[in-house]
Amino acid sequence: MSEAGKEKAAKAPRGGNPVEKAKAEAKADKKAKKGADKSAGTQLGVGEEARDPNYVPRFKKRYNEVIKPSLMKEFGYKNAMQVPKINKIVLNIGAGEGSQDTKKIQAAQNDLSAIAGQKAVITRAKKAISTFKITAGRPVGVKVTLRQDRMYEFLDRLVTMALPRQRDFRGLNGKSFDGRGNYALGLKEHIIFVEIDYDKTETVWGMDIIINTSAKTDAEAKALLKGFQFPFTN
Repeated sequence: MSEAGKEKAAKAPRGGNPVEKAKAEAKADKKAKKGADKSAGTQLGVGEEARDPNYVPRFKKRYNEVIKPSLMKEFGYKNAMQVPKINKIVLNIGAGEGSQDTKKIQAAQNDLSAIAGQKAVITRAKKAISTFKITAGRPVGVKVTLRQDRMYEFLDRLVTMALPRQRDFRGLNGKSFDGRGNYALGLKEHIIFVEIDYDKTETVWGMDIIINTSAKTDAEAKALLKGFQFPFTN
């Protein structure tokens, strides 16, 4: 019995019902344990991000110190606010073949969450497609949108670690812009990210990455991504 339980038992009147006495002791033990757990959680900072308030992602620092001044000089911007920047990055895994199997959808969600460092959400079909045996509302994939520090951290991992791990990688297509400063690239295997354990992965998914920028032209967007060391081939 815990000290709290012993103390309560000592205060209880002697000669009482043994069953009621046991219940009282168990209740006291449970209350003491709950208090200890809460205290430990407060000391460890459970539920709070263990981040250094002065931490700045490497690619964010590169943007502010290297890329921004370079773009201002190259395009003749008069104001720093005119310099293009990355607004967000959207990651998507289409898991249509797993629409009949909730375990596959869950596995795709867990993998994308691990890659992004942020919980992915399940996307669902807006309308039925009989050819693919898909009904409206059925899960067809997972996606996640990254902004701020997580966006820069993902970009760093993508360029420096993930892309070089692709089989027969020869660079990125420099023409995959949409005319409005946004860039899209597709990966055949999501397992190129170090966060994924290949031995524990049952399904290898393809993955789409959409980089949304504030650039007004594709030339500006391409120069921006080149500053982040994107290995364009053309």
